[in-house]
Amino acid sequence: MPQTRRGFLAATTATALLAALPARAEKASLSELSAYLNTIGTVETRFTQINSDGSKSTGRLFIKRPGRARFEYDPPLDDTLVLAGGGSIGIFDGRGTAEVYPLATTPLKLILDRNIDLTRIHMVTGHGEQDGRTVVQAQDPEHPEYGRIYLFFDRNPMRLSEWLIVSQTGEQTRLKLRPFVEHDRLSDRMFSVRLEKEARG
Repeated sequence: MPQTRRGFLAATTATALLAALPARAEKASLSELSAYLNTIGTVETRFTQINSDGSKSTGRLFIKRPGRARFEYDPPLDDTLVLAGGGSIGIFDGRGTAEVYPLATTPLKLILDRNIDLTRIHMVTGHGEQDGRTVVQAQDPEHPEYGRIYLFFDRNPMRLSEWLIVSQTGEQTRLKLRPFVEHDRLSDRMFSVRLEKEARG
């Protein structure tokens, strides 16, 4: 599996990212952040992905909570499509091949859950402020072995502006997000791993 995609799926190990965050500004509370994340329904944004080797990809991200996301990478540099839906996450390349994994075993699940509650015991393992942004390190409290995700929140207005996944082997996948644009309707078919596999034969 290409390095640029492993960050969605690999379990993570803690880094020192939150170990020495300066207290320059008041960080948003976990309750505030949970309430904000739960307002994200059906949205679209542009993203820039930065990988461990310094390579970059761009594309469009569609989210339809709960449980659905679609990452369309821009050609011609990248022909990958990543879908989350139906409890699975599928990674498709331009050759029509696919890798499919349970969504529940990836850190992406944490921001696609129906009810996000960062105050749950053992969910948040780091909570600080960095360069005026609130940073949260989170994990599935029932399955910490599935990995950790760093969430970066701007304030005034509050928005999820970035996330970072660090793999077991130290590889990093960073996604920088433009502001979300709300959609009235996105078809569930856009997020179907099964239908995409069938369409590609």
